[in-house]
Amino acid sequence: MTPEQDPHAPAPSSQVPDEPAPEPAPEPAPEPEPLPLLTLADGLPDLVDDDAALTRACADLEAGEGPVAIDAERASGYRYSNRAYLIQLRREGSTTWLIDPIALTSLAPLQEVLEGTEWILHAATQDLPCLTELGLEPTALFDTELAGRLLGYPRVGLATLVESLLGFRMKKEHSAVDWSTRPLPRPWLEYAALDVEVLVELRDVLAEQLVDAGKDGWAREEFDHLRSFAPTPRVDAWRRTSGMHRVRGRRGLAAVRALWETRDEIARARDVTPGRIIPDAAIVVAATAMPTERRTLLELKGFHGRGAERYANRWVGALREAAELPEEELPTRSPRGDGPPVPRAWAEKDPVAARRLELARPALSLVAEQHELPVENLLTPDYLRRVLWSPPRTREPAELEAAVTEALTALGARPWQCGLAAPVITAAVLAADEPPEPEPDAPETEPAEPAEPAED
Repeated sequence: MTPEQDPHAPAPSSQVPDEPAPEPAPEPAPEPEPLPLLTLADGLPDLVDDDAALTRACADLEAGEGPVAIDAERASGYRYSNRAYLIQLRREGSTTWLIDPIALTSLAPLQEVLEGTEWILHAATQDLPCLTELGLEPTALFDTELAGRLLGYPRVGLATLVESLLGFRMKKEHSAVDWSTRPLPRPWLEYAALDVEVLVELRDVLAEQLVDAGKDGWAREEFDHLRSFAPTPRVDAWRRTSGMHRVRGRRGLAAVRALWETRDEIARARDVTPGRIIPDAAIVVAATAMPTERRTLLELKGFHGRGAERYANRWVGALREAAELPEEELPTRSPRGDGPPVPRAWAEKDPVAARRLELARPALSLVAEQHELPVENLLTPDYLRRVLWSPPRTREPAELEAAVTEALTALGARPWQCGLAAPVITAAVLAADEPPEPEPDAPETEPAEPAEPAED
């Protein structure tokens, strides 16, 4: 009797003989310990909100030594103006000071104390305009965000750099609050004070890395250039209205412009961010529908808030003005500027210039990659387009490179940028002028033999 026929035979094993037992699953790696949360070493200072307190703060800062960490808080998203509603300062040998500029007569004593010291800021272009408005101007500065960019860090936010270089986590929950609020809540003040708590230490680490990378000279040129920074005036700012591409015709564009300018005038007078009056979406809807009556306007999407109803007559007036505008005064779809056309139009308007741009862009990106920095920090894209659209006339290589360097310098490029970018631009200009190599001809083929007639 075979085992299959014997009902008492043991069941055959389903496991292949001699097959090794499966390996146990590896235990998951333990999660890393969270970094310690950054706290205030000296506790929360009192708010400087009168001239006597400012005098004490200035005396304390003057007794300190080394650079001064500075930050400013604005009410972006809430106010039309870019004014500073809080200034934070910290210096070795001193302590942290929180200054309310709204409550003070003048900040001239603070500027006097800071004269000749290096300012440490993070993303200086954001804070310098509002500090300059208060009469505070640096004689030297160090921008920790820009230093991070020059060193090739992929993320250069303050919290990220503090975490990766100093080993502390930073609080982030009050980054978008309304700093024009008075009185300022204590948790907000703690958050603001932490922004300068380790800025001096961060500056020292980045400065050492810049020296090691051979980029400290580049950084000095960049920081010196920043001291004279001023925001570029926005021309035809109404063209940035979100969703405007859905508006058809030049009269529709005129309606967008009229509504945008009316909203901007109201927002400026009330010191409220324009989007809190009516959103961009409402402007686009109204410019598409072109209502001429208040009731019809208020039925449109986006015209249901207090700002929409309160200023309804002004919105209708703006639309009527756009509807009656003479044809020759209607705006064009593309703005009239002094710069070159948009790159997508170059091939049609000037094929040789388009070839220059086609050659220069990847070559410049390669140089940036080799030096581990973003290509936009190597050279401002607008500078590149302007020089390539209207390059110097000479085609003698040395003269051309010198002329390109001169043109870049006139636009605002720094010497270190010119040294890296000018040879690339020169090569692109020279290569684009050469006639393209003809494509190889297709191999000739023997003519086919005519088919013989079929036999009957």
